[in-house]
Amino acid sequence: MPTRLPLVQRRCHACASDRFRASGRFRVNANHKRIDAWLLVRCTECGDTVKLTLFERLNVRSIRPDLLNRLHDNDLGLVVALLQDPAVQHRNRITLDWGGTWRLDTGGTGHLDREVIDVSVRFAARIPVRPVRLIAEGCRLPRAEVERLLTEGKLVSAVRLNTTLSNDFTFTLKR
Repeated sequence: MPTRLPLVQRRCHACASDRFRASGRFRVNANHKRIDAWLLVRCTECGDTVKLTLFERLNVRSIRPDLLNRLHDNDLGLVVALLQDPAVQHRNRITLDWGGTWRLDTGGTGHLDREVIDVSVRFAARIPVRPVRLIAEGCRLPRAEVERLLTEGKLVSAVRLNTTLSNDFTFTLKR
């Protein structure tokens, strides 16, 4: 489950920090038939505001009315979608820091003492996470132990568990 927006990694021109927090606000500027839009982010150290370009000098009629309304309403869902958009990341030369942006809801600890555990992982939002880290936290095991179980074949899944995933998956843990 998501806990907060990811941090934006980019160098601050004021204090040389490299982390920005999305404010959840947009700036939209129109000049006759042309429109510009930016996402505002604040430096985590000095609080300086930077504009991440979403689009510049576009014809107003080329923008969907629902997108324009969401920009004016500072829609948080739109902030998340635009931060994850590779075109926005490339245009602004940013990457995202997903550390601390999620929490794991296991539904209790009664399942941890069983010999075989079948688990289905469902993401409430598309947050990239390493399944090995997720399994270690959910089963209260050291990450090295999870890696060992994986190499011994006691941790089995249809997807690769040592890569980054943001889609639902299942796995079986045999002790």
